[in-house]
Amino acid sequence: MARRTGEQTRAAIRSAARTLFQEHGYAGTSVRDIAAAATTDAALVIRHFGSKERLFLDCLETGALVQPLTDGPLESLGRDFVRFLLEPDDQVRGVFLALVRASEGEETGSRLRAMHEADFVAPLRARLSGPDADLRARLAAALAGGLLYSLWVVGDEGLLAAEPEDVVARYGAALQGLLTPPLR
Repeated sequence: MARRTGEQTRAAIRSAARTLFQEHGYAGTSVRDIAAAATTDAALVIRHFGSKERLFLDCLETGALVQPLTDGPLESLGRDFVRFLLEPDDQVRGVFLALVRASEGEETGSRLRAMHEADFVAPLRARLSGPDADLRARLAAALAGGLLYSLWVVGDEGLLAAEPEDVVARYGAALQGLLTPPLR
């Protein structure tokens, strides 16, 4: 077997880690598991990434979560975003669950807060107007996060069994009310 370059080894480690973090979460994935899946040595995982937490942070890809916030008309963003969250997408679900499970680490918690600000609040705030745009963007991000928590962390059986379009209509209306409140 041909010897891999450093960049090939990094790519193999990153790929293995991304898969394992999504499947087993941060706590359920060890450096040795990652090394075995990448067919390399655990010492190389640490050499290339410094720690499991830094590797986890390197693997985060939130782009799939952000696109629906920046695309499409603002007037239907509430329903459109809730519909997107209800679509079965293992990548989106995996990223969200991995973040929740790893949020206790100091570096991960700090990065999570920065990502929340840059990837969720800022894109929403940029599309909103008015003196309360920042607060509405933060409330909308919290509302969307609450739905994901209920579905994917708690596993709320009533929500999971509900008709998706009913959830889209009701939860989407609540989200839309934050994004485009009625004129006073």
